[in-house]
Amino acid sequence: MNLINGLPAHVLLVHVVVVLIPLTALALVTAAIWPRAARRLGPLLPLLALVALASVPLTTHAGEWLERHVGDDALVRRHTELGDGLLPWALGLFVLAALVWWAGRKTQAQEPRKDGGMRWSALPVRIVVGVLSTAVAVGAVVDVYRIGDSGAKAAWHDAYSKTATGSQDGS
Repeated sequence: MNLINGLPAHVLLVHVVVVLIPLTALALVTAAIWPRAARRLGPLLPLLALVALASVPLTTHAGEWLERHVGDDALVRRHTELGDGLLPWALGLFVLAALVWWAGRKTQAQEPRKDGGMRWSALPVRIVVGVLSTAVAVGAVVDVYRIGDSGAKAAWHDAYSKTATGSQDGS
């Protein structure tokens, strides 16, 4: 899928990534830190992460097609290089979202253990999962920001006038 209604698909698909990756990151951190939120989100959390994950290669593939159809530009190459680094972050979000969802299901189904053994709901495990989820979420969101910033610079660096060209009243 390279064109949608005559427009480069990348220009449209990028909005899916820009919304879903941060939304997934926020949902993951909330669920990892707050078990009640994980139970309320249920399977929506890993499904959201799966859609976000699937949107990344679709968007990068469409972006690579677009790169071949625009002039050679260092800013476009930089944007493409940065875009190639998002997939591992999206995969990390998905794996952790599935883990948090699965752990929430297991915890809900378990009776309290009398033998003192570790459970998924045990505080040390929750802390590790929470810290790891926060680190991956922050990394993913920062990467989306960096990619988007480089893409905006590549698209707009010489495509507008720094002074207004219309009349003074805005028409």
